[in-house]
Amino acid sequence: MKTEIITYNPKFKSYFIDLNKAWLEEYFFVEKHDIEVFDNIEEVILKPGGEIFFCLVDGEVAGTVAMQKVNDVKYELAKLAVDKKFQGQKLSNLLMDACINFAKEKKLSTIMLVSSRKLDTALNLYQKYHFVETALDETDYHRADIQMELKL
Repeated sequence: MKTEIITYNPKFKSYFIDLNKAWLEEYFFVEKHDIEVFDNIEEVILKPGGEIFFCLVDGEVAGTVAMQKVNDVKYELAKLAVDKKFQGQKLSNLLMDACINFAKEKKLSTIMLVSSRKLDTALNLYQKYHFVETALDETDYHRADIQMELKL
């Protein structure tokens, strides 16, 4: 099994959308802001200086995550998703490592994220990477009830 992490390629855009819609629909619902992001990935995430990573397993997209610019020293880790058939293989660790390496290369001080306490597996992953809970800022997502940060 060959795994690799690659940066955004427009040919994989639909995988970013479909993988994220799958978990959103399983646990919550696709919100208006999700649709705005999916419809404008390049404008919202990439053009301001963000990145989208894909985890490929034997050439097949198995997972994805975005790093979205908040300001010059802080980015948001967003839209982390792994295809159900690849879950349990620690691919989310590879995606997290890619995000942290990206942040370090950009000399960022903080990675933040918003999530839901309902997502135990995700919260465990974030805690494993030493994210700590912070006060929840105003957010566009109804499902968000926890905010976490990693100081670099």
